Amino acid sequence: MSFSTTWRRLPRTLRIVLTRLPMVVPQMLGVIFVTFMLVRLLPGDPALLMLGNMATPESIANLREQLGLDGSLWQQFVHYVGGVLQGDLGVSLFTSNPVAVDLMERAPATLELIFYAMILTILIAVAVAVLAVVRPGGIADYISRFYGMAAGAIPDFWVGLLLIFFLFSTLGIAAAPFGRIDPMVSPPPAVTGFYTFDAVIAGDFAALKSAAGRLLLPVLTLTIVNAGALMKMTKTTFAEIWRSDFIRHQRASGLSQTRIVRNALRNSLPPVITLVGFLIGFLLGAAVLVETIFSWGGLGQYAVQAVTYSDYPALQGFVLVAAVFILVVYLIVDILYELADPRIQV
Repeated sequence: MSFSTTWRRLPRTLRIVLTRLPMVVPQMLGVIFVTFMLVRLLPGDPALLMLGNMATPESIANLREQLGLDGSLWQQFVHYVGGVLQGDLGVSLFTSNPVAVDLMERAPATLELIFYAMILTILIAVAVAVLAVVRPGGIADYISRFYGMAAGAIPDFWVGLLLIFFLFSTLGIAAAPFGRIDPMVSPPPAVTGFYTFDAVIAGDFAALKSAAGRLLLPVLTLTIVNAGALMKMTKTTFAEIWRSDFIRHQRASGLSQTRIVRNALRNSLPPVITLVGFLIGFLLGAAVLVETIFSWGGLGQYAVQAVTYSDYPALQGFVLVAAVFILVVYLIVDILYELADPRIQV
């Protein structure tokens, strides 16, 4: 049996995964190299920052030797790559903890925020876009036109501050914008790292209520800023499909409106899936400001601290984790894209 025949007999999803996976390794190596070199261009000496301006040259030299900063760039890079391959991302100069431990503690906070923000973004953007096309001249149509123009020009930090002012300070209907859970409520036992999921698993509804309340403002902030782009893309793509011949044929054949909308939306998925993948990666960067505003304690705040204190290992670890996350998202997007469009041959 030839390789081609065996390959074609594999499930389509498996073929897509096997085609995309080999691309991840060189991409990761490139990310590690570029990140390592760019971080070294940051101003400031970590040893000097840790010891202070009154430190002697001898003490600075000793600390640089302990931190592995006394060798050439290539020596430092080879040492760093060797550590990464063993799961060692170094020790944070600011927290004195292993970077891998810091990232594992903070990553669930950011991922939970992105998860709920993306779900709400997709629901609002797709619903408004479909209603705007199906019912032209309606409320959804006017909302999509106004919001589509304004959303891209609204900074996320400004939206966050406005939501804090109106929903927390003025109306008092939102929880305080400080952290992931009320200080008087104990976090649920860690299973997934998502407080809402873990609270449900533990049956702790007090923690669930507190965690969900703290999610409200940051999730709304990210949704308001990012839903506009997805709504415009969905509306444009869906409108083109909605006016196509095969939709007219389905309408003439007497299919229900719900069935026609579902078929049109399914044919609009490929570009929408691509943009959703891009937005998920973008949300990871947007979370830096949002987490700072809401004292979220996630990866964003960790990255800001790493830059402020020239914490090379922490910053490299954050970029590496962010790159892995984005590459995984793009891999999933490729798989969903090709599954949504059977015309693509693998």
